[in-house]
Amino acid sequence: MEQQPSAVRLLGPAEVRGLAERLELRPTKKLGQNFVHDPNTVRRIVETAGVGSDDVVLEIGPGIGSLTLALLASAGAVTAVEIDSVLAERLSATVAEHAPKLADNLRVVNGDALRMSAAEFGGPDRAPTALVANLPYNVAVPVVLRLLAELPSLRHGLVMVQAEVAERMAAEPGSRRYGAPSAKSAWFADVRRAGAVSRNVFWPVPNVDSGLVAFTRHEPPAELDRERVFAVVDAAFAQRRKTLRSALAGWAGSAGRAERVLRRAGIDPAARGEQLDIAEFAAVARAADTEP
Repeated sequence: MEQQPSAVRLLGPAEVRGLAERLELRPTKKLGQNFVHDPNTVRRIVETAGVGSDDVVLEIGPGIGSLTLALLASAGAVTAVEIDSVLAERLSATVAEHAPKLADNLRVVNGDALRMSAAEFGGPDRAPTALVANLPYNVAVPVVLRLLAELPSLRHGLVMVQAEVAERMAAEPGSRRYGAPSAKSAWFADVRRAGAVSRNVFWPVPNVDSGLVAFTRHEPPAELDRERVFAVVDAAFAQRRKTLRSALAGWAGSAGRAERVLRRAGIDPAARGEQLDIAEFAAVARAADTEP
């Protein structure tokens, strides 16, 4: 049965600052610590994410717990991964205070999401089905891509990231923002923009705007080793203004072989990486297998 959000006391500006003072916490840019203090914003995030009672939600960087409390009100369970040991230690107490009936539904892990093994995120009986997080801007793309790669149980998700990062992750081929993050994200999922978030709902106030990115997992576009395809993507965007014949010369061994591979894949050698979707990058990787 789905929980009732009204049964949870969400954190407002006074509570967020009060908890920070109690912990003698000084938010750091290094860890991307900007805490949401607006209850309406976290409610919107959870609603937009489509989290239900059958979901085990993975939250990366829960911080003081603003979003965690809102997630517990709708999800079946939440696994919160926090790199800051002080915040990780405090999170369970905050939930026990503001949502005592849901405290048993929270599992807190003190760790780095970029270094943890798949098993550490949750065993077979608690495998994450949704990712919902306010991600540190400097690691947002690597975190999302790694989690999608390591956790096939993730079916959907919603992350809050820097607005520019949101644009890059959800960009379509041919657009100015389209690049390696866009193509790699598309390997795993359908990705879309899901709204903007004012910088005024954070403490401290960041100097950039934020955006929401939603994803729904799909089957990969090809039965190929993912890293082989991503190597083509990386080479194409390392020199994005060059034609693919030139940009892929190092990857293919020579510009001439790159041209032959591209033609075998049905791709114009004079095209640029920003014009190819992830299925076409996969076609290039596959064509390399049959080109001497």
